[in-house]
Amino acid sequence: MKLLSIPNIQSEQDKMRRAKISIIGAGNVGATCAHWCAAAELGDIVLLDIPQTEDMPAGKALDLMQASPIMGFDSNIVGTTSYDDTADSDVVVVTAGIPRKPGMSRDDLLGTNAKIITSVAGQIKESSPNAVVIVVSNPLDAMVQQMWKVTGFDSARVCGQAGVLDTARYRAFLAMELGVSVEDISALLMGGHGDTMVPMPSCTSVGGIPVTQLIEEKRLEEIVDRTRKGGAEIVSLLKTGSAYYAPAAACAQMAEAVVKDKKRVIPVAALCDSEYSVGGYYVGVPVVMGSGGVEKIIELQLTEKETAAFQHSVSAVKDLVAAMDQLLSS
Repeated sequence: MKLLSIPNIQSEQDKMRRAKISIIGAGNVGATCAHWCAAAELGDIVLLDIPQTEDMPAGKALDLMQASPIMGFDSNIVGTTSYDDTADSDVVVVTAGIPRKPGMSRDDLLGTNAKIITSVAGQIKESSPNAVVIVVSNPLDAMVQQMWKVTGFDSARVCGQAGVLDTARYRAFLAMELGVSVEDISALLMGGHGDTMVPMPSCTSVGGIPVTQLIEEKRLEEIVDRTRKGGAEIVSLLKTGSAYYAPAAACAQMAEAVVKDKKRVIPVAALCDSEYSVGGYYVGVPVVMGSGGVEKIIELQLTEKETAAFQHSVSAVKDLVAAMDQLLSS
Protein backbone atom coordinates (compact mmCIF):
# COMPACT_ATOMS: atom_id res chain seq x y z
CA MET A 1 0.00 0.00 0.00
CA LYS A 2 1.46 3.30 -1.08
CA LEU A 3 1.07 6.19 1.36
CA LEU A 4 0.24 9.61 -0.01
CA SER A 5 2.79 12.28 0.80
CA ILE A 6 1.68 15.54 2.34
CA PRO A 7 3.28 18.61 0.77
CA ASN A 8 5.39 20.84 3.00
CA ILE A 9 3.18 23.75 3.91
CA GLN A 10 5.29 25.07 6.79
CA SER A 11 6.47 28.08 4.80
CA GLU A 12 2.88 29.12 4.10
CA GLN A 13 1.95 28.65 7.75
CA ASP A 14 4.84 30.90 8.73
CA LYS A 15 3.42 33.63 6.50
CA MET A 16 -0.20 33.21 7.62
CA ARG A 17 -0.27 32.57 11.35
CA ARG A 18 -3.39 32.86 13.45
CA ALA A 19 -3.80 35.68 15.93
CA LYS A 20 -2.38 34.88 19.37
CA ILE A 21 -4.58 35.57 22.39
CA SER A 22 -3.12 35.13 25.86
CA ILE A 23 -5.40 35.01 28.88
CA ILE A 24 -3.75 35.78 32.23
CA GLY A 25 -5.69 33.96 34.92
CA ALA A 26 -7.14 30.48 34.33
CA GLY A 27 -10.01 30.74 36.80
CA ASN A 28 -13.67 30.81 35.81
CA VAL A 29 -13.53 34.03 33.80
CA GLY A 30 -10.24 33.22 32.10
CA ALA A 31 -11.10 29.63 31.20
CA THR A 32 -14.56 30.61 29.96
CA CYS A 33 -13.02 33.41 27.88
CA ALA A 34 -10.72 30.80 26.33
CA HIS A 35 -13.81 28.70 25.61
CA TRP A 36 -15.65 31.55 23.86
CA CYS A 37 -12.56 32.61 21.89
CA ALA A 38 -11.80 29.06 20.77
CA ALA A 39 -15.40 28.36 19.76
CA ALA A 40 -15.36 31.52 17.62
CA GLU A 41 -11.95 30.58 16.17
CA LEU A 42 -10.48 33.97 17.02
CA GLY A 43 -6.95 32.60 17.12
CA ASP A 44 -4.56 30.40 19.06
CA ILE A 45 -4.92 30.71 22.81
CA VAL A 46 -2.54 30.62 25.76
CA LEU A 47 -4.14 30.15 29.17
CA LEU A 48 -1.75 31.19 31.96
CA ASP A 49 -1.90 31.08 35.74
CA ILE A 50 0.58 31.39 38.61
CA PRO A 51 3.14 28.61 39.21
CA GLN A 52 1.34 27.57 42.41
CA THR A 53 -1.53 26.26 40.29
CA GLU A 54 0.91 23.71 38.81
CA ASP A 55 -0.75 21.78 35.96
CA MET A 56 -4.26 23.27 36.27
CA PRO A 57 -4.01 25.59 33.20
CA ALA A 58 -2.64 22.71 31.11
CA GLY A 59 -5.55 20.52 32.21
CA LYS A 60 -8.16 23.09 31.21
CA ALA A 61 -6.42 23.73 27.89
CA LEU A 62 -6.29 20.03 27.09
CA ASP A 63 -9.96 19.63 27.98
CA LEU A 64 -10.83 22.47 25.57
CA MET A 65 -8.64 20.97 22.84
CA GLN A 66 -10.51 17.68 23.20
CA ALA A 67 -13.77 19.56 22.62
CA SER A 68 -12.51 20.92 19.30
CA PRO A 69 -13.44 17.87 17.15
CA ILE A 70 -16.97 17.98 18.56
CA MET A 71 -17.51 21.71 18.18
CA GLY A 72 -15.45 22.03 15.00
CA PHE A 73 -12.84 24.64 15.86
CA ASP A 74 -9.14 24.51 14.99
CA SER A 75 -7.68 26.89 17.54
CA ASN A 76 -4.58 25.62 19.30
CA ILE A 77 -4.88 26.00 23.09
CA VAL A 78 -1.95 25.84 25.50
CA GLY A 79 -2.08 25.93 29.30
CA THR A 80 1.01 27.19 31.11
CA THR A 81 2.53 28.92 34.13
CA SER A 82 5.31 30.58 32.11
CA TYR A 83 5.05 33.98 30.43
CA ASP A 84 7.51 32.72 27.83
CA ASP A 85 4.57 30.89 26.21
CA THR A 86 2.67 34.18 25.86
CA ALA A 87 5.46 35.92 23.93
CA ASP A 88 4.39 38.18 21.07
CA SER A 89 0.67 37.96 21.78
CA ASP A 90 -1.65 40.10 19.69
CA VAL A 91 -4.19 40.39 22.50
CA VAL A 92 -3.70 39.85 26.23
CA VAL A 93 -6.81 39.48 28.40
CA VAL A 94 -6.10 39.98 32.12
CA THR A 95 -8.50 38.28 34.54
CA ALA A 96 -5.92 37.71 37.30
CA GLY A 97 -6.86 38.64 40.84
CA ILE A 98 -9.01 37.50 43.72
CA PRO A 99 -12.78 37.35 42.99
CA ARG A 100 -15.55 38.90 45.01
CA LYS A 101 -17.30 36.95 47.73
CA PRO A 102 -20.71 37.66 49.31
CA GLY A 103 -20.67 40.92 51.24
CA MET A 104 -17.65 42.29 49.35
CA SER A 105 -17.71 45.26 47.03
CA ARG A 106 -15.43 45.57 44.02
CA ASP A 107 -13.48 48.19 45.96
CA ASP A 108 -12.70 45.67 48.74
CA LEU A 109 -10.37 43.94 46.26
CA LEU A 110 -8.32 47.08 45.68
CA GLY A 111 -5.11 46.47 47.61
CA THR A 112 -4.56 42.82 46.74
CA ASN A 113 -5.46 43.07 43.09
CA ALA A 114 -3.44 46.25 42.53
CA LYS A 115 -0.28 44.35 43.53
CA ILE A 116 -1.23 41.44 41.27
CA ILE A 117 -1.87 43.75 38.31
CA THR A 118 1.44 45.53 38.88
CA SER A 119 3.27 42.21 38.61
CA VAL A 120 1.27 41.05 35.58
CA ALA A 121 1.79 44.37 33.78
CA GLY A 122 5.56 44.07 34.14
CA GLN A 123 5.47 40.59 32.61
CA ILE A 124 3.28 41.70 29.70
CA LYS A 125 5.58 44.65 28.99
CA GLU A 126 8.50 42.24 28.58
CA SER A 127 6.79 39.37 26.75
CA SER A 128 4.24 41.11 24.47
CA PRO A 129 5.27 44.73 23.92
CA ASN A 130 2.96 45.18 20.92
CA ALA A 131 -0.19 43.62 22.35
CA VAL A 132 -3.59 45.17 22.94
CA VAL A 133 -4.33 44.59 26.63
CA ILE A 134 -7.89 44.08 27.90
CA VAL A 135 -8.18 44.27 31.69
CA VAL A 136 -11.08 42.56 33.47
CA SER A 137 -9.81 42.41 37.07
CA ASN A 138 -11.74 44.39 39.69
CA PRO A 139 -12.04 47.12 40.73
CA LEU A 140 -11.84 47.60 36.99
CA ASP A 141 -11.27 51.32 36.54
CA ALA A 142 -8.33 51.41 38.95
CA MET A 143 -6.80 48.17 37.66
CA VAL A 144 -6.73 49.31 34.03
CA GLN A 145 -5.21 52.64 35.12
CA GLN A 146 -2.43 50.72 36.89
CA MET A 147 -1.90 48.43 33.89
CA TRP A 148 -1.40 51.44 31.61
CA LYS A 149 0.94 53.12 34.10
CA VAL A 150 3.20 50.08 34.55
CA THR A 151 3.34 48.91 30.92
CA GLY A 152 3.90 52.39 29.53
CA PHE A 153 1.96 51.32 26.43
CA ASP A 154 0.11 53.78 24.26
CA SER A 155 -3.23 54.28 26.01
CA ALA A 156 -5.07 53.06 22.89
CA ARG A 157 -3.60 49.60 23.50
CA VAL A 158 -4.72 49.36 27.14
CA CYS A 159 -8.43 49.25 27.91
CA GLY A 160 -10.88 47.76 30.37
CA GLN A 161 -13.80 45.41 29.90
CA ALA A 162 -16.81 46.67 31.79
CA GLY A 163 -19.09 48.60 29.48
CA VAL A 164 -19.78 45.63 27.22
CA LEU A 165 -20.77 43.55 30.26
CA ASP A 166 -22.84 46.27 31.94
CA THR A 167 -24.65 47.05 28.70
CA ALA A 168 -25.30 43.35 28.10
CA ARG A 169 -26.86 43.02 31.54
CA TYR A 170 -28.98 46.11 30.87
CA ARG A 171 -30.11 44.73 27.50
CA ALA A 172 -30.91 41.34 29.03
CA PHE A 173 -33.07 42.91 31.74
CA LEU A 174 -34.86 45.12 29.21
CA ALA A 175 -35.56 42.10 26.99
CA MET A 176 -36.94 40.19 29.98
CA GLU A 177 -39.14 43.14 30.91
CA LEU A 178 -40.57 43.64 27.42
CA GLY A 179 -40.63 40.01 26.26
CA VAL A 180 -38.62 40.80 23.12
CA SER A 181 -35.42 39.53 21.54
CA VAL A 182 -32.16 40.79 23.01
CA GLU A 183 -31.00 41.30 19.43
CA ASP A 184 -33.46 44.16 19.01
CA ILE A 185 -32.23 46.12 22.03
CA SER A 186 -29.50 48.71 21.60
CA ALA A 187 -28.25 50.37 24.77
CA LEU A 188 -25.39 52.26 26.36
CA LEU A 189 -24.03 52.71 29.87
CA MET A 190 -21.09 54.97 30.74
CA GLY A 191 -18.89 55.90 33.67
CA GLY A 192 -17.24 53.68 36.27
CA HIS A 193 -17.89 49.96 36.61
CA GLY A 194 -19.99 49.84 39.75
CA ASP A 195 -22.78 51.59 41.59
CA THR A 196 -22.07 54.93 39.89
CA MET A 197 -22.42 53.68 36.30
CA VAL A 198 -24.49 56.04 34.18
CA PRO A 199 -27.47 54.84 32.10
CA MET A 200 -28.10 56.62 28.82
CA PRO A 201 -31.85 56.42 28.06
CA SER A 202 -31.29 58.74 25.10
CA CYS A 203 -29.08 56.02 23.58
CA THR A 204 -31.37 53.08 24.40
CA SER A 205 -33.88 51.74 21.91
CA VAL A 206 -35.89 48.62 21.11
CA GLY A 207 -36.08 47.92 17.40
CA GLY A 208 -35.38 51.61 16.84
CA ILE A 209 -38.12 52.70 19.28
CA PRO A 210 -36.88 54.85 22.19
CA VAL A 211 -37.10 52.79 25.37
CA THR A 212 -38.76 55.71 27.15
CA GLN A 213 -41.83 55.13 24.95
CA LEU A 214 -42.09 51.53 26.10
CA ILE A 215 -41.16 51.57 29.79
CA GLU A 216 -42.21 54.13 32.38
CA GLU A 217 -39.44 56.20 33.96
CA LYS A 218 -39.81 54.69 37.44
CA ARG A 219 -39.69 51.12 36.15
CA LEU A 220 -36.75 51.96 33.89
CA GLU A 221 -34.81 53.29 36.86
CA GLU A 222 -35.52 50.03 38.73
CA ILE A 223 -34.03 48.08 35.81
CA VAL A 224 -31.01 50.39 35.75
CA ASP A 225 -30.54 49.86 39.49
CA ARG A 226 -30.63 46.09 39.00
CA THR A 227 -28.01 46.50 36.28
CA ARG A 228 -25.76 48.47 38.65
CA LYS A 229 -26.02 45.63 41.15
CA GLY A 230 -25.92 42.89 38.53
CA GLY A 231 -22.60 41.48 39.64
CA ALA A 232 -23.51 41.54 43.34
CA GLU A 233 -26.78 39.77 42.58
CA ILE A 234 -24.89 36.88 40.99
CA VAL A 235 -22.34 36.79 43.83
CA SER A 236 -25.18 36.49 46.35
CA LEU A 237 -26.74 33.63 44.38
CA LEU A 238 -23.50 31.71 43.76
CA LYS A 239 -22.31 32.17 47.35
CA THR A 240 -18.77 30.94 46.54
CA GLY A 241 -17.76 33.00 43.51
CA SER A 242 -18.70 35.70 41.04
CA ALA A 243 -20.05 35.99 37.49
CA TYR A 244 -18.03 34.51 34.66
CA TYR A 245 -20.12 33.50 31.62
CA ALA A 246 -21.14 37.05 30.67
CA PRO A 247 -17.84 38.75 31.66
CA ALA A 248 -15.93 36.17 29.60
CA ALA A 249 -18.25 36.62 26.61
CA ALA A 250 -17.71 40.38 26.81
CA CYS A 251 -13.92 39.84 26.76
CA ALA A 252 -14.25 37.61 23.71
CA GLN A 253 -16.27 40.27 21.89
CA MET A 254 -13.56 42.85 22.53
CA ALA A 255 -10.82 40.41 21.46
CA GLU A 256 -12.75 39.72 18.27
CA ALA A 257 -12.95 43.45 17.53
CA VAL A 258 -9.16 43.59 17.69
CA VAL A 259 -8.12 40.43 15.85
CA LYS A 260 -10.70 40.95 13.10
CA ASP A 261 -10.32 44.75 13.00
CA LYS A 262 -14.11 44.99 13.34
CA LYS A 263 -14.33 48.72 14.17
CA ARG A 264 -17.02 47.91 16.72
CA VAL A 265 -18.76 50.80 18.47
CA ILE A 266 -18.84 49.54 22.05
CA PRO A 267 -18.46 50.99 25.55
CA VAL A 268 -15.10 50.23 27.19
CA ALA A 269 -12.94 51.72 29.92
CA ALA A 270 -10.66 54.03 27.93
CA LEU A 271 -8.22 56.73 28.97
CA CYS A 272 -10.00 60.07 28.70
CA ASP A 273 -8.05 63.30 28.99
CA SER A 274 -9.74 66.22 27.28
CA GLU A 275 -12.60 63.91 26.29
CA TYR A 276 -15.59 64.60 28.52
CA SER A 277 -13.17 66.82 30.57
CA VAL A 278 -12.08 63.75 32.56
CA GLY A 279 -8.44 64.76 32.93
CA GLY A 280 -6.42 61.57 32.46
CA TYR A 281 -8.43 58.70 33.93
CA TYR A 282 -9.91 55.46 32.63
CA VAL A 283 -13.72 55.53 32.55
CA GLY A 284 -16.39 53.80 30.52
CA VAL A 285 -17.16 55.60 27.25
CA PRO A 286 -18.27 54.57 23.76
CA VAL A 287 -15.34 53.92 21.43
CA VAL A 288 -14.46 52.52 18.03
CA MET A 289 -12.47 49.34 18.66
CA GLY A 290 -10.30 47.70 16.02
CA SER A 291 -6.84 46.26 15.46
CA GLY A 292 -5.22 49.26 17.11
CA GLY A 293 -7.30 48.85 20.26
CA VAL A 294 -9.28 51.98 21.17
CA GLU A 295 -9.03 53.76 17.85
CA LYS A 296 -11.44 56.58 18.65
CA ILE A 297 -13.36 57.85 21.67
CA ILE A 298 -16.86 58.98 20.74
CA GLU A 299 -17.98 62.13 22.57
CA LEU A 300 -21.72 62.39 23.03
CA GLN A 301 -23.80 65.45 23.75
CA LEU A 302 -24.98 64.61 27.26
CA THR A 303 -28.06 66.09 28.90
CA GLU A 304 -27.62 68.12 32.06
CA LYS A 305 -28.77 65.16 34.16
CA GLU A 306 -26.45 62.75 32.33
CA THR A 307 -23.51 65.14 32.69
CA ALA A 308 -24.01 65.43 36.45
CA ALA A 309 -24.26 61.65 36.83
CA PHE A 310 -21.17 61.09 34.67
CA GLN A 311 -19.12 63.63 36.62
CA HIS A 312 -20.18 61.93 39.87
CA SER A 313 -19.03 58.59 38.46
CA VAL A 314 -15.69 60.05 37.34
CA SER A 315 -15.15 61.48 40.83
CA ALA A 316 -15.66 58.01 42.30
CA VAL A 317 -13.07 56.61 39.87
CA LYS A 318 -10.57 59.33 40.81
CA ASP A 319 -11.06 58.55 44.52
CA LEU A 320 -10.53 54.85 43.81
CA VAL A 321 -7.29 55.47 41.90
CA ALA A 322 -6.03 57.77 44.68
CA ALA A 323 -6.76 55.07 47.27
CA MET A 324 -4.92 52.51 45.14
CA ASP A 325 -1.88 54.75 44.75
CA GLN A 326 -1.77 55.28 48.50
CA LEU A 327 -1.94 51.54 49.17
CA LEU A 328 0.82 50.80 46.68
CA SER A 329 3.09 53.47 48.11
CA SER A 330 2.65 52.44 51.76
